[in-house]
Amino acid sequence: MTLFLAAFHAKGFSLNDMILYEFPLNERIRLFIRLEQLFQQLDHHIKGVSSWDCRAAIMTLLELLSVFGRTDVRSEAMQEIDRQTAALHRMTRLHSGIDQKILGQAILDLEALNRGLYKVAGKLGQTLLEDEFLKGVIQRGALPGGSCSFDVPAYHHWLNSEPSVRRQDLIGWIEPFNHVRQAIDTLMNFIRTSANASREFTVAGFYQKSLDHTLAYQLLRVFVPKGAPYYAEISGGKHRFTIRFMVRDIGERPLQVAEDLEFRLSCCLF
Repeated sequence: MTLFLAAFHAKGFSLNDMILYEFPLNERIRLFIRLEQLFQQLDHHIKGVSSWDCRAAIMTLLELLSVFGRTDVRSEAMQEIDRQTAALHRMTRLHSGIDQKILGQAILDLEALNRGLYKVAGKLGQTLLEDEFLKGVIQRGALPGGSCSFDVPAYHHWLNSEPSVRRQDLIGWIEPFNHVRQAIDTLMNFIRTSANASREFTVAGFYQKSLDHTLAYQLLRVFVPKGAPYYAEISGGKHRFTIRFMVRDIGERPLQVAEDLEFRLSCCLF
């Protein structure tokens, strides 16, 4: 590891060569990150042409439906839009040195997202849950290996249809979520770009920091160089957090790195 660190310091620290570990500091951001990942998985699987790609896409879609069934995501997104819009209005009044044109456009973008979400009628995902074809997949999909041809023959027939037909169906099924997805992407972009990455150091692979309790921090971002033999294990809450850098030992419990390490950290607040 010492040789790796020496080479790492010699070549410099480029964020493009980092593995990013994110840690949400409240439930809303936790929800948004989970949904981001599911939408990204859908994007990946929809591009495939095999029936296995479509199976993976459908399973991801069912996970999305489960999340939307448990949480009013539209309401959460609209509340976060209102909060960020208010923050931008405060910035226009208190920080005259900031480009007012950029701030004004950001406010307009958020207001447009809010209008789009307001027009979404009913509970998101409800129509898909009532779709007879998808209901059959949902019911049998809960069983391990429960989506075989003898379990859901209609699903088997669909999986063997033309790739273009399957892709068009998938695009149609996820279309109702597009407004929410766009809102989450925009909101998370504002949060992630609200703080620059600072240079930090651990003591024997351990790092701890207290956060200003008067500020509502939302997200931690830890950057670790690709190829490093360790990973970041983050825990904590809105007042204090710790990071342990661990080495995976196959078949054994992970071990904390014994050496001091350098990494990059962003504490995001918008």
